[in-house]
Amino acid sequence: MLAAAGVPHEAMAAAVDEESMKAGLRAEGVSPRNLADALAELKATKLSHRHPTDLVLGCDSTVAFEDGTMIDKAASREEQRDLLRRLSGTRHKLHSAAVICEGGVPVWRHVDSATLHVRALSDAFIDGYMEAEWPAIGHCVGGYRIEGLGAQLFARIEGSQFTILGLPLLPLLDYLRTRGVIES
Repeated sequence: MLAAAGVPHEAMAAAVDEESMKAGLRAEGVSPRNLADALAELKATKLSHRHPTDLVLGCDSTVAFEDGTMIDKAASREEQRDLLRRLSGTRHKLHSAAVICEGGVPVWRHVDSATLHVRALSDAFIDGYMEAEWPAIGHCVGGYRIEGLGAQLFARIEGSQFTILGLPLLPLLDYLRTRGVIES
């Protein structure tokens, strides 16, 4: 998304133990929205210590049912099929967080949320979808790629497609313009 939007950047792995951090924060009762924010900050802060003069962007997303129950990546094809059955006819929230650090300190953050309304899915549709999309959707929380066949899962979406793709892009671009990173 950054490249398509004309933002100069270099992608780097933060090398954080995201699963441990996520488990600890969830055990403390941190909300899905705040969990996305904390994980984005962790990634940005860690890389920013290694690159203290750069603006370092960290991002993360979480997905949860309306009651706050988190949705994780499916560990298997069968688990994904079961999740799609649970999502059928319901709605859930997706939270995407972006944090920019400079010198190891957060200087900007934004968390955006989208509400996704899953239509009633037949077993035949789920089977066909799984055949077409597995294993590619195995790395996607919720098991969909909205930019592809996953769009067929939804009756309605409230929120930005950029957010669903994992980055609150428009607020980020606004901040980068104020910093002079991209032209205003």
